[in-house]
Amino acid sequence: MTLLGKSRPSRSGPAWEVARLYPDQGRWEESDYLALTEGLNQLVELCDGRLEVLPMPKTSHQRIVQYLSNLILAFVTPRKLGSVLFAPLRVRLWDRTFREPDVVFMLAAHANRMGEDFWEGADLVMEVLSADPQDRKRDLVTKRREYAAAGIGEYWIIDPRDRRVTVLKRRGKSYVVHAQGGEGKSVPSALLKGFEADVTAIFEAASGR
Repeated sequence: MTLLGKSRPSRSGPAWEVARLYPDQGRWEESDYLALTEGLNQLVELCDGRLEVLPMPKTSHQRIVQYLSNLILAFVTPRKLGSVLFAPLRVRLWDRTFREPDVVFMLAAHANRMGEDFWEGADLVMEVLSADPQDRKRDLVTKRREYAAAGIGEYWIIDPRDRRVTVLKRRGKSYVVHAQGGEGKSVPSALLKGFEADVTAIFEAASGR
């Protein structure tokens, strides 16, 4: 209902005014980001002061993440090689840049870099690609460049669409392919000597098998 041609203010829909309480994109500081994400049920990354909201993972994605984290855990625990966790877990790459790798491993020698609120870098990270083109580009291009620049020694890229796993090893300031394989193959780690993953088993895990 209108009065003299003026409509009443809407009482529904998003409260856009709340956005004005937060920094503009490009101006987010680490303290702002950490306060926002504390207890937030959403994956949010910080890239050079800009927030990036990630899509919620699907069941098949989480099954692969669970399988891989359990696989590494079973290998490193009896050998006391280090610690492995999975997202959500904030990993600080450098000033005002945090990522949330799907699986994160830190060598025991670097245990002092594992903080309560976030880890300072990592020694090995894994990302499971989604079907969205923008998300795939983030993992295949942007994060490949960032993880190498941050000094992370090994980066695994798991691609359910192409049924392929790529293991990247840091050489200099960038990555080179250490191993790559499709179903029926196994891919080894460069960092964790003796550790390898069966590619067929990884993608079978997506269906709960």
